[in-house]
This record gives sequence, structure tokens and C-alpha cells, in this order.
Amino acid sequence: MMSLSFWAILAAGSASVLIGWVWYHPSVFGTAWMRMSNITPEMAERGKKRMPITAGIGLGMSMVVAYVMTYFGMAWGVYDIISAIELGVWVWIGFVAPVAIGAVLWEQKPLRLYFINASYWLVALVVMAIILIVGSQAFSSGVQDISDVASVVGE
Repeated sequence: MMSLSFWAILAAGSASVLIGWVWYHPSVFGTAWMRMSNITPEMAERGKKRMPITAGIGLGMSMVVAYVMTYFGMAWGVYDIISAIELGVWVWIGFVAPVAIGAVLWEQKPLRLYFINASYWLVALVVMAIILIVGSQAFSSGVQDISDVASVVGE
């Protein structure tokens, strides 16, 4: 069963930031995302100066998401990787997909931009849920070594 673990929440939040860094990199979806978001190269360059602050805020907000997902996982009895994947997908279906479509409906943003942003969140939430279940079980059972994690999740 999922339990509250600061280290699992920190790891899940960090994973979300790392996935975002890769997802929105110019060689993945970053160039298309910038174009459809009307972000100029000059704006991006100015944004680099604030990167430590924005990355820190992003990590903090991702940790809030992980914290809330932990409570959902405890309430729903998430206990293994399959149910963790389901948790990530259901959180995405219920909270991200419908809210994010507002940018297309009300802000006249391209549907392709919706797919870039929404699919990032789908991947991030599923990975975060897996990290939360593995991490909470590992830390609650006193796992000392990463090689012991497989035995904690039943593999």
C-alpha cells in the first residue's frame, strides 16, 4: 500500500521536472511548443536567466502534485505498479486532459499544442505514480539498497 514518504515525493517531483526538461527540449517538442506558444527566441533567452528560480518553483509544484497523488493512492489502495499506472492515468483523465483543453477552446491555441502539453502530463503522472509506489514501499520497509526495491514491489 502507498504511504507518505518525503523521499518518494521528492523523487517523483524531480522526475517530473526531468521529464519536462527532456520533453520541451528543442530536439524533442521544444521548437514546436515555442512556435505554437508564441515564445520568441529572445523571450526564451530572457527566461534562461530566471531558470534556477523557475526550475525551483516547478520542482515545488511537482512535489505538490506528488503529495496529492500519494493521498489519492492511499485512498484508492494503490499497492503495486499496475495500480500506480492506473492512478497516473486516472489523475490525468480527471484533472489534466479536461482542464488543458481549455487552451484550445478559449485561447485559440492549436490542438497540436494541447497534445504536446497533455501528453507530457500523462507521461509525467504515470512515472510519478510508479516512483511514489516503489518509493513509499521501499522507504516504509527500510530498504537499504536499490537492488532490494524489486523484492519490495513483488518482482
